[in-house]
Amino acid sequence: MAQHQPSNRPHDFTGGLSRREAGDFTTDRRVLVLIGMSLIVGTAGAFAAWCLVSLIALVTNVVWFGQLGIEPASLAAVPRSLWVVLVPPLGGLIIGLMARFGSEKIRGHGIPEAIEAILIGGSRMSPKVAVLKPLSSAISIGTGGPFGAEGPIIMTGGAIGSLFAQFFHMSAAERKTLLVAGAAAGMTAIFGSPIAAVMLAVELLLFEWKPRSFIPVAVAACVSICWRPLLFGVGPLFPTHFQVTLPWWGIFACAAMGIISGLQSGLLTTLLYRIEDLFEALPIHWMWWPMFGGLVIGLGGLIEPRAMGVGYDIIEGLLNNRLLAPAVLSILLVKTVIWLFALSSGTSGGVLAPLLIFGGALGWLVGLVMPGNDPGFWALLGMAAMMGGTMRAPLTGTFFAMEITGDVSTLVPLLAATVVAYAVTVLLLRRSILTEKIARHGQHITREYGVDPFELSRAREIMIGDVDTLAVTMTVGEACDFFASEEKTHRIYPVVDAGGRLAGIVSRADALLWQGKAELAAQTLGENVADDSVPVGHPDDTVAFIADLMLSTGDGRIPIVDPASGKLCGLIARKDLLRLRSSYRSAELDRRPYLTAGAKSKAR
Repeated sequence: MAQHQPSNRPHDFTGGLSRREAGDFTTDRRVLVLIGMSLIVGTAGAFAAWCLVSLIALVTNVVWFGQLGIEPASLAAVPRSLWVVLVPPLGGLIIGLMARFGSEKIRGHGIPEAIEAILIGGSRMSPKVAVLKPLSSAISIGTGGPFGAEGPIIMTGGAIGSLFAQFFHMSAAERKTLLVAGAAAGMTAIFGSPIAAVMLAVELLLFEWKPRSFIPVAVAACVSICWRPLLFGVGPLFPTHFQVTLPWWGIFACAAMGIISGLQSGLLTTLLYRIEDLFEALPIHWMWWPMFGGLVIGLGGLIEPRAMGVGYDIIEGLLNNRLLAPAVLSILLVKTVIWLFALSSGTSGGVLAPLLIFGGALGWLVGLVMPGNDPGFWALLGMAAMMGGTMRAPLTGTFFAMEITGDVSTLVPLLAATVVAYAVTVLLLRRSILTEKIARHGQHITREYGVDPFELSRAREIMIGDVDTLAVTMTVGEACDFFASEEKTHRIYPVVDAGGRLAGIVSRADALLWQGKAELAAQTLGENVADDSVPVGHPDDTVAFIADLMLSTGDGRIPIVDPASGKLCGLIARKDLLRLRSSYRSAELDRRPYLTAGAKSKAR
C-alpha cells in the first residue's frame, strides 16, 4: 500500500483566517486604507461640529433674543417672564414629534446610542440619525435645555463615519473604527481636546486596544484639531493657569475631592434613572415626555436663568472665580434638578457640559475650605473627577480638564481626583450613567479588557499528546466492529500510517454509514479516508486559531500534526479549550500566600 504523505491541503477550513507569525499585533497594511479614510472623516466631523454649534446658537438667538445670528449667547441675560416657562416645553414637544415620526434614536444624550450601534448594530447608522440628531439637539439646547453639544456631536460624527464606511466593502470592525473616528473628530473640534477625544474612544467606544483602530482615530482627531483654528479659534476653550501651592498632604486633599465627586456622581446616576422610572409609569406615550421635562426646565429658568442652556460661561466663571458662593449654590441646585428631569424625559442633549458644571460647582464650594486659596483649582478637579467617575473614563477626564485649560501643572492632582472618583463609582454602582441605559434595553456590556488567553497559549500547551489512533491497514469491517464495542468511548479516531503520519479521521458516524455495505468490508481505512479533508492544527498555532478552526468547520476535535513531517502530535477537543479558560479564571480567584513565616524558617 502506498505511503501517505502530507498533502498541500488546498481546502480553506478557517473562512479566510490564515496562520501568522507570532507578533505583538494583528494589524496589517489594511490600516493604511483606514488612515486615508480617517482624514476625510476627521474633516467631516470637524465641520459637523461647527454646524451643530452654529445651529444651537442660531436657535438660541432666534428664540430668546429675536435676532438672526450664530454668535454664542448666554441665557443669563434672559428676563424672567412667562416666555421662559413656555419655550422649553414647546421645544420638548417638537423633539418628541421628531423622535416619534423621524427616528427614536435621537432620544437621549448620544453616547449610549453610539455604543449600541457599535456593539449591536454592526456599526451601521442611518442617514436619519446624521440629520435629526444635531437638529433635535439644537432645538433642545437652544430652547433652554441644560445640555452640552458633545453627546450629540459624538452621535453625529459617528453617523458620518459610519455612513461613509457603508459606501465601501468594509468589515464591521473597520466601520466601527471610522464611526469612532468621526465621533472623536467632532469632540476634538468643539473642545480642542484631541488627546481626551482619543482616550474617550479607547475607554468608551472602541472596546479594544488595537493599532487597527487606535491609529485612524488618532489621525482623525489630529485632522480635526488642525481645522479648529479656522472653525472655532485658537487656544484652549477655557484658558486658565493656576498658581496653587499645595502642602505635602495636598495629594490626599485631591483624593478627598475625588471621593466627594464620586459620591455626587453615584447620587446623580441613581436619581436620573429613578426619575426615568417615574416617566415610564406615566399613562401617556413617550412622545409627550420631553414636553413635561421642558416644563421643569422653564420653571427652573424662572428661579435661575443661568441654569438653562449649555453653560460654558458658568464653567469659565467657576475656573476664574468670577461667581459668588450663593450664585454657585443656586446654579448647582437648579441645574441639577432641571437636568435630571429633562434627560429622564428622553429629550436630546449631551451630558458632558452639565457634568462639568455639577462637578465644578461642588468643587468650587468645597475649595473654599481646601488648601491653596483658589476655589477655581478645586472646581477643575471636581469637573475632571465628575466626568471620570460618572462616565467611568478616568484618563479621559484627566486629559480633558488639562486640555480645556491648557494648564499642564494640574496633571497629577487631576489624575489623583479622577482615579479616586472612578474607584468610588465602580464600587458603588454596577453600571455607569451610559451603560445603565443600554442594560435597560436588555444588553449587558462589560468594560474590562484583557489579553485573550487563547491568543496567549499555543496548541502544544493544551493538546492531548497520547492519542488513541487506528491504523490505515485496518479494514472497514474491523473498524465497524471496533466502534460497535461498548468499551470504546471516543467518538472519533485519527487514522495514521506506519510512520505515524495522519491519513484522515474516522468517526462513529462513518462506521454507521459503512455497516451493511459488504463491498466495503474488506477495504482498508487508508482507501476510505483522505487527509486533505481534515482540518488540522500545528503545535505552534495559537489556541485562538484552533478555536476558529472548530467554529468554521463545526468539528469538535482538531488533530495537531507536525507541519514538516505530517506526523500526528496530539489532539485538541472543546473540553481542552474550556480547561484553558478555567485555568485563567483560577488565576483571578485562587488566593494564597507564597511567602510565609514558616517558609522563611524552613529556608534557614
